[in-house]
Amino acid sequence: MGQKHWLDPLARRLLIATGQLPQGPPAGRVADTGADKSADTGTAAVERELLELKLRQQPGRRLQNPQEVHLAAELGWRLDVNRATATDWLRLPGITADQVDLLIRLQAGGVQLSGSDDLARLLDLPASVIASWQPLLDYRWYGEPPAATAVPQLDLNQANDRQLQSLGLSTERRARLLRERSRRPFQDLADLQLRVQLPPALIESWIGRVCFSPAQAGPKLPRPGHQV
Repeated sequence: MGQKHWLDPLARRLLIATGQLPQGPPAGRVADTGADKSADTGTAAVERELLELKLRQQPGRRLQNPQEVHLAAELGWRLDVNRATATDWLRLPGITADQVDLLIRLQAGGVQLSGSDDLARLLDLPASVIASWQPLLDYRWYGEPPAATAVPQLDLNQANDRQLQSLGLSTERRARLLRERSRRPFQDLADLQLRVQLPPALIESWIGRVCFSPAQAGPKLPRPGHQV
């Protein structure tokens, strides 16, 4: 009787999933059999366990594709659309910081979404993208708007160097931020990122944590002929 190949389909898929083997079919692959289907089922379980390990090591990790969304749903993770935090939203593949900011601001104003059609229209996204998120999304209706956060937002147009340090900024980045702010106040996170050149991941982590006060009017000049 012929000896079984040393690398069976399940082992091969595991090594591919962990990056230890290149993607591609094994040599001499024959037609699918019941054993192959069983191996595929086992591979799905392995991939689910790998994702669970990654999420445990990086709680804020962004899901990479619809397959990971499906596996995360199997692991029991859900996103409560009308109560989700910025961190929750940012775990969805393909969502942008601006879209998350819009969702959080509307939520704070008491706006609630009743289904995937509402979400697709609000974010101007194709139905296929919303469908890829669907396994994780729960649409629950609440009688009252969410309670205001207990942590006050940090005003980046007024914050001092010590307060900026609490946001995880290096000395160089704090100096650059203060220098740019002295020229003119920041309008929003997009303006801040453009002028200070901060990484997207850092900007995303500040959604809901910072605010920007409007520029204060300068001193009034005396009218001509008016004695001071």
